[in-house]
This record gives sequence, C-alpha cells and structure tokens, in this order.
Amino acid sequence: MKVSIRAGRIASCIGVVALMAGCANMEGMGKGGKTAMGAGAGAAVGAGLGALIGDSSKSAAIGAGIGAVAGGIAGYNWAGVKNDVEKSGASSLGVDVTEMPDGTLRVNIPSNVSFDTGKYALKPALLPVLDSVSRALVQHPELRAKSIGYTDSTGSDATNQTLSVNRARAVANYLTQQGVPTNYVTAEGRGPSSPVADNSTADGRAMNRRVELFLYAIQQ
Repeated sequence: MKVSIRAGRIASCIGVVALMAGCANMEGMGKGGKTAMGAGAGAAVGAGLGALIGDSSKSAAIGAGIGAVAGGIAGYNWAGVKNDVEKSGASSLGVDVTEMPDGTLRVNIPSNVSFDTGKYALKPALLPVLDSVSRALVQHPELRAKSIGYTDSTGSDATNQTLSVNRARAVANYLTQQGVPTNYVTAEGRGPSSPVADNSTADGRAMNRRVELFLYAIQQ
C-alpha cells in the first residue's frame, strides 16, 4: 500500500511540474526573453522536485536562494547573459554560473578568487566577471541583482555575520560603481548559515566561504 501511495504522489508531482512548464512554454517569449513562468510557477516546480527526491524539507530550498521578491520573479532567457559572464573569465576562476529552478541566474563566487582571508576588499582577478554582470544590468533594465555573503563556521557568529555582510556589500557596491542603479542591487549577509559542504574539512570550509550573486527579472 505504501509503495502504491508513493508512486501516486510521484506521478502527481511529475504532472504538476510538466503542467507548469507547459503553461510557460505556451505563453511564448516576451520582451527581454521573459516567459510567463513567475514566482508561483517556480515555487510549484521547486515543490515538485522536492517531493520527487523524497525529502520535503528540501523543496523550499530548491531555487529559493534570494527568497521572496516584491512583485514576483519572472522567467527569463539567460543564454546571452550567461555566455557573456562565462566568457569574462568566470570558468577559469571557478565562478559557477547556473540557471536556478526559480528563474534566477546564480553567479557563485568562491572566496579564494574574491577576497583574502578575513578581508572584504575585492581581488582584481574577479573584476572582469563583475564587469560583465554590470553590463547585463545596465543593458537590461528589467533585471535586478541580489548579493548574498556566506562564511564557514570558524569563529564567532557575530564576526562571521559582519564579514558576510561586508563581502556581499563589496560586490553590490562594485556593481553600482559601474553604473548600475543603486535600487537595482541589494546585499545580505547570512554568516555560516546554509553551508554547501562539510565545515569539518578544509575543502568544505573553503566551499562555504562564498558570495552568491543572483540575477533575476521582475514581473512587469
């Protein structure tokens, strides 16, 4: 009985995900590459994926990096922006550029190419990558950005929180210095929360020290 119930739930989830994707595709492409898939559809897809992997606690985390956005997030065709960021040297620096299930584009910036240990001054090698992000935000005024800083678990919570905020702001401030309107960019520090690797190892701590820069299109 449990097997059949679970199979039914999985089938239902697949149907929901397929339905939401189909609705977005039927609407077609609009200005700036946006599709009809907004925050509600993205959340439904995330919930469906969470159920499929068998852990409902993960459903809210999938594609929920920037949290709620006033007005909702619109789907977007990120191909051009993603290509430009990757060609700026992101790949060689280990900066990962990923389209997320909620419709955002995440630029994951590891600390080894962005900041010295315990510091928040940007390293020169990262600047071409941030320049490409700035160009996208200036050329496409429907886009916004949110910079989120994270640390590993070493040190006090207060110190880590302050460092994460300062690093997120350093990225955001650089974007505005390149001509991005200040109200298009926000910054947030989350300290050692939401680790992506094991803090008990040096490699894991290095992965947890990062700034995640999310680009997203707002609903028009």
